[in-house]
Amino acid sequence: MPDIFVNYRTDDEDTTATLIERELSRRFGTDRVFRASKSIGIGQAFPRELLTAVRRSSVLLAVIGRHWSAARTADGRRALDDPEDWTRREIIEAFESGALVVPVLVGRTTRLDRHELPAELARLADCQYRRFDNRDAESGLRRLGDDLAEAVPRLAEAEGRITRELGGDESLRADGRTDGGTVQIRDYRHEQSGGVGAVGGDLGTYINHAGGPVHTGSGTQHNTIRNGGVEFHGDGSNYVERGTVTNDFGDRRDRGERRR
Repeated sequence: MPDIFVNYRTDDEDTTATLIERELSRRFGTDRVFRASKSIGIGQAFPRELLTAVRRSSVLLAVIGRHWSAARTADGRRALDDPEDWTRREIIEAFESGALVVPVLVGRTTRLDRHELPAELARLADCQYRRFDNRDAESGLRRLGDDLAEAVPRLAEAEGRITRELGGDESLRADGRTDGGTVQIRDYRHEQSGGVGAVGGDLGTYINHAGGPVHTGSGTQHNTIRNGGVEFHGDGSNYVERGTVTNDFGDRRDRGERRR
């Protein structure tokens, strides 16, 4: 069940909405943050899933940019005045369900004027907002997450649980998941002194402080002592001599391999 519903208008600040959702998912867990294009699965009933998620959420973040209120329907009407406009419907549903509604004003000049809003949305202008500037995105995301963790204790608990499961190592938070999700190589730290080890899943094999001949290819390795070094022959030869590494793989056509 989501705690945070990210509301936005397509072609206004959908990129910023995605950025906010991904950061909050990283921090609190992906299942706790709802964004329509991420959270509604293929073939599911779009209206039902949207309205159910809004009703079950504790917070709705209304991401609002410069073009939010100026958007038009296909027949030229202002979208906010259209009862079928999803951006409008989600916000009204959040108010009716008692969710905390937080306008996130994108950019330094975006404003909300209650006199420019339809009557059903006028109270949105009275809600305490947060301003988000892409030029200072990192601190803005951190502040927004801190505010949400304070406002919704379940989120603080979820964050603490994720941190404990990761052993307090923030570098392992690759995609907000602790259930076997993807870990980027650049985010993975493994401490081992010497030897050969495997880095989680499909990330590969590493060699730390190798003290002798090591072959990482698929061919047969033959070791031959030479003057000044060691020679390795396999499916292509590798040899080390006086600190220089040379790779000779020959022509793949000779081995019947297809070039990519």
